[in-house]
Formats: sequence, C-alpha cells, structure tokens
Amino acid sequence: MDKIRLQSQVKVQNVSLDFQRYLLGKINWNDRLIAIKGARGAGKTTILLQHLKKNLPQDGSAIYVAMDDLIFSDTKLYELAEEFSLLGGSHLLLDEVHKYPNWSREIKLIYDNFPKMNVVFTSSSILEIYGGESDLSRRAISYDLKEMSLREYLELEHGIKLPIVSLEDILQHNNEIATGINQMIKPVAIFHEYVKWGAYPYSRENKESYNSRLRNTVQVIIDVDLHAIENLDYEILYKIKKLIKMIASSVPFTPNISELSQKIGLSRPSILKALDLLEKARIVLSLQKRNSGIGVLTKPDKVFLNNTNLLYAFAEENTEIGTIRETFFANQLQGLFSLNLAEKGDFLVNDYLVFEIGGKNKTTKQIKSIQNAFVVRDDIEYGVGNIIPLWLFGFLY
Repeated sequence: MDKIRLQSQVKVQNVSLDFQRYLLGKINWNDRLIAIKGARGAGKTTILLQHLKKNLPQDGSAIYVAMDDLIFSDTKLYELAEEFSLLGGSHLLLDEVHKYPNWSREIKLIYDNFPKMNVVFTSSSILEIYGGESDLSRRAISYDLKEMSLREYLELEHGIKLPIVSLEDILQHNNEIATGINQMIKPVAIFHEYVKWGAYPYSRENKESYNSRLRNTVQVIIDVDLHAIENLDYEILYKIKKLIKMIASSVPFTPNISELSQKIGLSRPSILKALDLLEKARIVLSLQKRNSGIGVLTKPDKVFLNNTNLLYAFAEENTEIGTIRETFFANQLQGLFSLNLAEKGDFLVNDYLVFEIGGKNKTTKQIKSIQNAFVVRDDIEYGVGNIIPLWLFGFLY
C-alpha cells in the first residue's frame, strides 16, 4: 500500500491544472461509483489525477491506481481496497479497469462492502459496463469523454479560454457570438489547424509525428483493447483492420454489407458487429436516417471516420473538404444531441433541426421549403439569418 500511495502522490504532483477537459466540471463527484469511458488518448487518466489534485485531500485517503500495475500479479483489487479502507481510505481512483480480469465483480463487492468509499474508474469506450457477470447498472453513474472540441483546442494550443456556447444560442444569436469571438481570434484559421491535429491532447507533443502516433493508437485499440474486451482472435482483428482501410478510402462510406462480407471474409452479422465495435471505440461514426431503426444488427446508412484528425491520418489523398466539413459537424454534435441523416439536407438534429453543410458559397436553395433549417458554411467569420459559420459548432463543449 505504501508503494501505491507513493506512486499516486508522484503522479498527482506532476499533473498540471492549467488545462482541464470539459468533463471535469460536469461530473458529480459525490456519487459513490462513477465510470468514465472514452477513447484512448482523450485524457481520462489526466481527469482522474486532476480530480484528485483539485478536489480531494492530499493525506493518503485518496489514491490513484493504474490497473496494469504489477502489484495485481499477486494481489486482488478487492484485497487492495480492503487494506485501503482499514487505513482510512475514502476515495479509490482506478484507471483502465478493462486491463484487470473480473473487474466488474470486484468493483461491485467494493461498492457493496465499503459504503464509505467512493470509487471512480475509467475504461475504454468499447467496454459495456452494464453487462457481464456483475451488472453495475444500479450502482455506477457513467460519463462519456469526447475528443477535444475546437474550443478546448483553442485553450490548450493558444491559451485562449472561451465559454461553452449552447446550440440554442448558436441558432438564435450566432452573429453576436461570432462578433465577440472574432474580436479575439481568427476562428477560420484555428479551425483549419484543429481539423488536422486538434482532437487529442497529445498533439502538442510533436505535430510532425502526430498522424503516425494516431495510426499507432488505432492499432493498439484493435490489437489490445478489442482483443482484451471482446476476446477476438487475431484473424478477426486483422479483418477489422481491413474494414477500417476500406472505410477510410471512401468516406463518407455507404456500406454494402454483402459486398463487404465477400471482400473481407466476415459474415453479415460479424460485419455489423465490427462496425458497432469500431463506433464504440470512436474510430468510426455511423449514422442512420430517422426511421432506420437502432441496434447492433441495423445497417448504418452512412459511415464516417470519427473525427477529422483520423481523416488526415488514414484517408490521406482521399481527404476531401466536403467530407472534412461533414465529419467535423457530426463529431462535435455526436453524443450531445440526437443525430441522424436528413431526408433533405445533410443532418437532422434532435428530430426537428435540419442542417445543410457546405462552403462559403453554399446557398439556402436545398432547404428553402423546410422549417427549422439552417445552412452551415465553412470559411466564413460571421453568419446572417439562418446561415451559420461551421467553426462555431466547435464551441458546444
């Protein structure tokens, strides 16, 4: 326990509070069992350490534990929690629980047997925390950590902190909001930076090797996370990598499941399951029209790479500006609002808002007869009427 406490103390001392992800202030840290899910590289570890440094006592009663620590080769998590409780421990922060076998069962026992202990754990976005042998649905409050928004990138990279803007304000007051922001920065220029390397906090380390590191991250998600969580054999994992390459070469991708099945060598159910796993891993973003149905075995109407950084890393010569615009819009709204493909226009948000995405010369012709419809234009600083700058949707979180 002394070693774990020392390791935790060192990590907390070394973490900076200068930049904090949007989710840190949204979580109700008083809940006894909290799950934070997110893609690799999104900043889950940093959120745990910042929470410990910012909100918890530094007297050893709160500790951070990495679940791939060698201590777990001969010690069970429950035993560690039991000893920690006897020593007055009150807050247990567990990082990447999917790397530990039987994690859900032992966390359930910790929750049930140590009522004065708060547990926060992070996991891969692939992990289904409400399934398995120990259903945590009545116990854990779950949060999803998205990739960085344009607003967060602006703060991290340029040191300019601006407030979150609601979708309602963007629709009703976008010109006033844009005027204030344009007095401080050149948002179109920042947008063009963001779409290339702004989605993950580690972009600051080395932009020249960023695309290579991002491809390696996806490789680890497939080889390590998917393998550990879904227990897939390496032949299946290889075929999933082939699927990613096919999607990247023609995004936005309209999947023909029969054709994919023949080319990749997976059955129809396996193809649909693979697409579902890739979406949970936040490698792809699948969308359907409003009445297409929902479920693992429902074929998506269109598949994008999850964010524009993945486009530049994987699509390369197939990175078209129209796809960048649509991918950015979909990514910034995903998980915050109901998002579907529109019958007329590009996207349907919350079942009644229609958005048509385009360049600075995009007209309102296609949505002229539609209520609650907006044109979202790239490469403009200000909007007018129902025409809104694309970059402004990067301030939603």
